[in-house]
Amino acid sequence: MEEYSNLTIKDWAVEDRPREKLIKKGMQSLSDAEIVAILIGSGTKNESAVELSKKVLKSANNNLNELGKQNIQDLTKMKGIGDAKAITILAALELGKRRKISDVITKKKITQSKDIFELFQPILGDLPHEEFWILLLNRSNKIIEKFKISQGGVSGTVIDVKIILKQAIEKLASSVILCHNHPSGNRNPSSADDSITNKLKNGAKLLDIQILDHVIIADMEYFSYADEGKL
Repeated sequence: MEEYSNLTIKDWAVEDRPREKLIKKGMQSLSDAEIVAILIGSGTKNESAVELSKKVLKSANNNLNELGKQNIQDLTKMKGIGDAKAITILAALELGKRRKISDVITKKKITQSKDIFELFQPILGDLPHEEFWILLLNRSNKIIEKFKISQGGVSGTVIDVKIILKQAIEKLASSVILCHNHPSGNRNPSSADDSITNKLKNGAKLLDIQILDHVIIADMEYFSYADEGKL
């Protein structure tokens, strides 16, 4: 594509404008920067929306997952990105996450650790702090409900075994899946992770409830206790 320095999108050739390109060639023809440009709508006096969008992506190492970890304050540090544009970008990324979650919940049945990862990665993958969630299942391994049990800091969160078992009993769950994240990006379980897993496994067994898995989310990777034979 020809270089269009200091031109607005209206000055570009029609086939190079993101909106017109989308209509003519489809969404798949657009680069990430062009899609972000459609979201923000306009650039600055000296930069087109696409040029500004390239800067936004560069701030996240051209990685959409990294961009999803930014907040309004991070985005508005860039000249030309105010609150409205930052909110629009973050809202679009959040909508994408929720679409992933909806796809998994529609399936309803959990058959493997990958199903758990696909459900919780959009929720936990981008967080700067730890959260601990549970997934309650019936005898057919169909999802009854998911709950956030606790929220902590960068390196840990407090887990109350009684609260987890209470939720399982009240919802008449036959089995429970545990899930939490490691903001550090290290997917390997800690000794504290092993300890809480064993406590919950032993406590649930007394109530005829099975702990099917404990999955640790670390960005785009995960660790499964079931897969690794640790349950």
